[in-house]
Amino acid sequence: MNQFHCVINATKYFIRKPIKPLSYCLSYTRKMATEVEKAQSASHNGDTIFGKILRKEIPCKFIYEDDQCVAFHDLNPQAPTHFLVIPRKPISQLSKSEDDDKLVLGHLMLVAQKVAKEQGLDKGFRLVINDGKEGAQSVYHLHLHVLGGRQMQWPPG
Repeated sequence: MNQFHCVINATKYFIRKPIKPLSYCLSYTRKMATEVEKAQSASHNGDTIFGKILRKEIPCKFIYEDDQCVAFHDLNPQAPTHFLVIPRKPISQLSKSEDDDKLVLGHLMLVAQKVAKEQGLDKGFRLVINDGKEGAQSVYHLHLHVLGGRQMQWPPG
């Protein structure tokens, strides 16, 4: 057995997952670029799609609703289960929230946990808040992404 065969055999031992084809990597990179592009061009002012959903101008099936927030499935899911929790109060970004918002912010977290349980995410989930351009925020109405139903990877970014 020569050195080359040892390297090949060692590689087979250490690589447990199949290597993804280049086309997958390129499509994933393009998808990520599109999300970043959306965030870079997102408007900080005016109405948002979430405002229209809250006013029922855009139909949406809520999976949770109360006087402080709503939850619904993401239109572009990034995991087998992916839903959003949004406050009824229009807070543009987490970094722009104020002391008066702490009760609703806590409530959003509790609702995320409750709905995650209802959605069968008993093995765990990821909670994400994108904030600002570099945080890839594409809609300037605070929202929590709850993702689950598969093993999440680390680091996420």
